[in-house]
Amino acid sequence: MFNIVLVEPQIPQNTGTIGRLCVNLGATLHLIKPLGFDIDDKAVKRAGLDYWQHLDLVVWESFEAYLKAHPISKNSYMATTKTDNLYFNAPFKKGDHILFGSETRGINEQVLLDNPEQCITIPMGGKGRSLNLGVSVGVVIYDALRQNYEGFEKITIANTLEQ
Repeated sequence: MFNIVLVEPQIPQNTGTIGRLCVNLGATLHLIKPLGFDIDDKAVKRAGLDYWQHLDLVVWESFEAYLKAHPISKNSYMATTKTDNLYFNAPFKKGDHILFGSETRGINEQVLLDNPEQCITIPMGGKGRSLNLGVSVGVVIYDALRQNYEGFEKITIANTLEQ
């Protein structure tokens, strides 16, 4: 469906939560080293619960290696607080790569400057600096799903509401 790319994530619980989102959306999770934790960290797996084993996961040795395989293009979006391009105006398509930077550093500013049309942001009130990484990924990826819902294979839950 989509490719969620975490550039040098630092907090294992965020990555576990995002992994769980990816499993539920049929998205691939790309992790770009260096990571701020061991991929086998209990906190990652605890946040991902029993979903982690079903995750389509790709680990890259560096941002440069990722960019060599997937150059920034019209099928790439980079989440940042350093743009006025709102995420809900982006025309997401299946297969797009949506990049999110490290919790402490974001995405390399030169990459953002070289590709301003591919930068997107989540609007926030004037008192905050940023949102939690897991929240940010959820906000953006579910709008991408909304735009591409046709043919989405959703889960079926056996129980229903009855009166």
